[in-house]
Amino acid sequence: MKRIIGLGIAAAFGAALSTGVASAQQQFVTIGTGGVTGVYYAAGGAICRLLNKDRKTHGIRCSVESTGGSAYNVNTIKEGELDFGMAQSDVQYNAYKGAEQFKDGGAHSDLRAVFSVHPEPFTVVAHPNAGVTKFEDFKGKRFNVGNPGSGTRASMERLLSAMDWTLADFSLASELKADEHGPAVCDGKIDGFFYGVGHPSANIQDPTTTCGAKLVPLTGEVVDKLVADNPYYAKVAIPGGLYNANPDDTETFGVLATLVASANVPEESVYQLVKAVFDNFDEFKSLHPAFANLEPEKMVTDGNSAPLHPGAEKYYKEKGWLK
Repeated sequence: MKRIIGLGIAAAFGAALSTGVASAQQQFVTIGTGGVTGVYYAAGGAICRLLNKDRKTHGIRCSVESTGGSAYNVNTIKEGELDFGMAQSDVQYNAYKGAEQFKDGGAHSDLRAVFSVHPEPFTVVAHPNAGVTKFEDFKGKRFNVGNPGSGTRASMERLLSAMDWTLADFSLASELKADEHGPAVCDGKIDGFFYGVGHPSANIQDPTTTCGAKLVPLTGEVVDKLVADNPYYAKVAIPGGLYNANPDDTETFGVLATLVASANVPEESVYQLVKAVFDNFDEFKSLHPAFANLEPEKMVTDGNSAPLHPGAEKYYKEKGWLK
């Protein structure tokens, strides 16, 4: 959503003299994220914080919007109502290709990758008394499949399809948002939930601490085939001891979180955003534990299936990360 506010010739001249801003305009950019307790919201906030540090120099003010998640973000970018958005790497791929949940709407040919961020293991959590030790045990139980418009929901539907399951295989397929599924488990309203999220996450910490909820592995032949057939998936383990009552590693698979934009976002705006993050990379990594092991060169390539935005590409070439 590109919104420009004219400051007037005289004011612009004074601003240019006092701040070095070459333009007589101030630009506002918005990053669509996810629920306020999720890592997407933290990532968007970290990016905006760094970009806003130098807004007197570049004239760009960044804000974060809590949204329904990945699919919502890319659809809203397509409609021209968001500039940037967080999205799972599989959602980025499907949106750009017009595949899976984006088949009816067609390919989002103007979608552009900016960079990838943290890994997002698909995390399955069960109430400790649900009698669940593997995902298949949820058949006939009450399970939260994620809210429509979220990357979590899209990934859940992909997994169910690969298993030859439908939502009818659960006694209840609830559509709670990420901020709601933890309390629902501990209150006994559902037996478990599926969530794609970076770790550690407060969203997982809360139910594991409050009621001793258990992480459930996602493994087996179906998962093996999904990972083998789709380059945006990878196997991963959630470390044991990261959450209360879960001392052992939990094997699963997942995607990467990515930042995407529209091709219509000005090159300079994207360049300044990318520069703000990578010129202050140590600070960025310190803003959430999920960012601690990020490596810039991998963020430029891994998980990005849409073309890089020219503004991002310009910065990466300057740094020697791209030829």
